[in-house]
Amino acid sequence: MQENTNISERIQKMLEYLGLNPNEFAKRLEYSRSQTIYDLTSGKVKPSFDFFHRLDSSEYSDIFEYSWIISGKGEMLKQKPVITPITGNRKTKDGIIENQEVPLYDFPAVAGLKELFDSGTPHEILQTLKIPNLPKCDGAVYVTGDSMYSLLKSGDIIAYKQTTVNDIFYGEMYLLGIRTETFDDYVTIKFVQKSDLGNDYVRLVSQNQHHQPKDIKKSEINAIAIIKASVRLHTMF
Repeated sequence: MQENTNISERIQKMLEYLGLNPNEFAKRLEYSRSQTIYDLTSGKVKPSFDFFHRLDSSEYSDIFEYSWIISGKGEMLKQKPVITPITGNRKTKDGIIENQEVPLYDFPAVAGLKELFDSGTPHEILQTLKIPNLPKCDGAVYVTGDSMYSLLKSGDIIAYKQTTVNDIFYGEMYLLGIRTETFDDYVTIKFVQKSDLGNDYVRLVSQNQHHQPKDIKKSEINAIAIIKASVRLHTMF
């Protein structure tokens, strides 16, 4: 009975969050009688498969975490992804794809960005992101570090399109793999700008002002992709 009581308290919290009474909630879930919801909130019964099926088919399916309802573990509310297109100052515009599936790669399991981009090399896909109304993207990875804060923060996801050093649009944000004498394969996210050192160089600039700009040789870039969008998870409050 104690388990039922705990679940009933969580369902009552759901109703309080929605601003509904049991009778109104029953109507929203298309129950013919509201007694079922009263029984749930009083602890007389546990939620059945039918309850979760109705909840999943309702307008509230994207709000509540079902694991929280059952066990009380985690957060009550689902996390909502906020997708932000990364737009630059180019006069040309990319074609928009209404719906596309973008693989989210397990980047720490890969030796470097060049290996990730090499065609024919198998990589572990953590999940597939369904992203609407964006230009073509080749893949996505998690952000680490704070060099692009506050535009990007550690834990965000970036969706990218592979390109080449010869096709850089200055001022845009890029995911870069850099091989130098100091770093065997250094991966970073930066704005790429023209360098005062000449055409053989580019200047890498961070959003975070605590990171100083750095000029590098173009020949040191062994992989590059333009960033098309960022995805940040926000808990729905």
